[in-house]
Amino acid sequence: MSGAALGLEIVFVFFLALLILHRYGDFKKQHRLVIVATLLAWYLCFLIVFILPLDVSTTIYNRCKQAANSSPSENNNITGSYSAAAPVTGKHPCFKPWSYIPDGIMPIFWRVVYWTSQFLTWILLPFMQSYARSGGFSITGKIKTALIENAIYYGTYLLIFGAFLIYVAVNPNLHLEWNQLQTIGIAAANTWGLFLLVLLLGYGLVEIPRSHWNGAKRGYLLMKTYFKAAKLMTEKADAEENLEDIMEEVRKVNESIKYNHPLRKCVDTILKKCPTEYQEKMGRNMDDYEDFDEKHNTYPSEKSLVKLHKQVIYSVQRHRRTQVQWRILLEQAFYLEDVAKNETSATRQFVHTFQPQEPENRFIQYFYSPTIEWYWECLLRPWFYRILAVVLAIFSVIVVWSECTFFSTKPVLSLFAVFIQLAERTYNYIYIEIACFLSIFFLSICVYSTVFRIRVFNYYYLASHHQTDAYSLLFSGMLFCRLTPPLCLNFLGLTHMDSTISHQDTQPTAYTSIMGSMKVLSFIADGFYIYYPMLVVILCIATYFSLGTRCLNLLGFQQFMGDNDMTSDLVDEGKELIRREKRKRQRQEEGENRRREWKERYGNNREESTRNRNFHTDPKESNYSETNTSRSVSKYTRSNNRTERDRIELLQDAEPLDFNAETFTDDPLESESGRYQPGGSLILKTMKLSTFKLNASGKICPTTMKVLLFFESRSSLCKVFVHRSVSRT
Repeated sequence: MSGAALGLEIVFVFFLALLILHRYGDFKKQHRLVIVATLLAWYLCFLIVFILPLDVSTTIYNRCKQAANSSPSENNNITGSYSAAAPVTGKHPCFKPWSYIPDGIMPIFWRVVYWTSQFLTWILLPFMQSYARSGGFSITGKIKTALIENAIYYGTYLLIFGAFLIYVAVNPNLHLEWNQLQTIGIAAANTWGLFLLVLLLGYGLVEIPRSHWNGAKRGYLLMKTYFKAAKLMTEKADAEENLEDIMEEVRKVNESIKYNHPLRKCVDTILKKCPTEYQEKMGRNMDDYEDFDEKHNTYPSEKSLVKLHKQVIYSVQRHRRTQVQWRILLEQAFYLEDVAKNETSATRQFVHTFQPQEPENRFIQYFYSPTIEWYWECLLRPWFYRILAVVLAIFSVIVVWSECTFFSTKPVLSLFAVFIQLAERTYNYIYIEIACFLSIFFLSICVYSTVFRIRVFNYYYLASHHQTDAYSLLFSGMLFCRLTPPLCLNFLGLTHMDSTISHQDTQPTAYTSIMGSMKVLSFIADGFYIYYPMLVVILCIATYFSLGTRCLNLLGFQQFMGDNDMTSDLVDEGKELIRREKRKRQRQEEGENRRREWKERYGNNREESTRNRNFHTDPKESNYSETNTSRSVSKYTRSNNRTERDRIELLQDAEPLDFNAETFTDDPLESESGRYQPGGSLILKTMKLSTFKLNASGKICPTTMKVLLFFESRSSLCKVFVHRSVSRT
């Protein structure tokens, strides 16, 4: 099993990152470099979270070997300084953990992962962000725009790094070496990440348990969905209006720049980014007889076209995203309304108002029957969410307590350190890895979920169902790469595995050895890293009382609050919108059902009519009219059932008639010579056989003959069906 656990987790984390990225990104429409860069950033960050517990268990085993190989005096010194980390080896001999990683692998692994992620977050991803949002028409133009936009960005960080260099150079107790310079860079990056980490962690520690607790309240979820519907409809209308304005500008540019203008290729590139319906409306100006310089008109510059191209990309993406989100929100609202209706069901079977548009899998239909769905949605799911919310709340309390007390080593007050040290005494590596994984996984969920939830207007927004733009994907990769290293260092501090926090001379983990000794910057190692995380208490209190939400409401950004008049108005508006969409869909389904019933009822008659038309032979015109007249007349005068069948057949036949005779106008009911007369014989007198449409062999069509014979034999029905048959054909 040497290194097998590491290989399995590397493969598993890759597919996990790929699955999450597939939910938010669009592999078909977005650029491959954007997908690869984002996937690599997410993959490296998730890899650090999953591999770090293996590093901890391997470090504990190495400490055990070090204590066993040391002399008794050294062993007493070690046990005296850190008794939990080096227990008496006579009682518990050292044995390899199942996930043991050989020496030399972890330092190389962490070095590659860490420095690759830092290169992505500080150099490559910011450049790719500007490149993706650029409206340039060439690679050179996009690169130039990206360099100009990132000049201030890179200059700011160079200034900060220079300030650290000046501090180290001025301090006489420090000698500037490469390792120390590397440590300064790592400390600067971790300081920035820890500052943002505490803000996001304070929000997630409260919001995640509260969201699961509120998830058990059906009325709460339904009201919040109505609120989202009202806000999303406003955003959807704004996106449609913005798209219309941009398409109007594109239309003007398309009409002004002719086919032989030097900037015509740029216009064609813009048109390709427009929706299909707008492309069909505008088309392409191909007036080859009119040159662009024949008229002294003012043409847009290339710079203005670049700006227009950028606006087209943004508006089309926003419009597509709002349309998809609206459909998804409607499905959620309909489902929550179904849950509210089925809670009082006596049959205990879940009934949907609308059937799913996509057919469900047979496996799901068998194991997730309507009865099971009713018990889960109406009975078990609320209790499951409540229990899960309580468990998450307990984890949040443990994290807050440990963040405020992890600097205390005697006595050990951090609960994470207590759990790890208790398992370390018995060398229960499985328990150690599970405890470490659950702890760091919960911290990661609190931080990463906040990254997925926050929205900075329309510039950064991670929208599910493949609706996230390239800029937001790259920005999320930047945040993950900056937040994960300080998150892992904070976790090692909570468990007292970091010697900088525990102040004990023990073997550090491979991860902390890559970070270097923070003693180079004492005010950061002994001050900022220890006392700044205590601010999480204030942030948790602010999140619990929704201070941020109330401030946004005061600034005009409507947020969901139960005790607010604006929230009530938006809930009522959203409820009316959902009711309107529900009636619309019901009418559509009723129309489809009527059309389906009509096809099922009269489909056989249409098929039989088609077979009758194909069954007729092709004799000469004179023989056909003479021999079949009497037979057809007798056929149409047998019984009422036959007459009803012929009436349906007459209405369904779509053979066109060609009324081109001199005695017949466009409307046979309004012509003087063809006006209806009792007896019906006038029709045959005024309609010549040569005026009707003939088939390919020059013979009269069978359907036409049926109409003539029907009018002749059933004169009482002529007035009713003549106009219908002509209008239908």
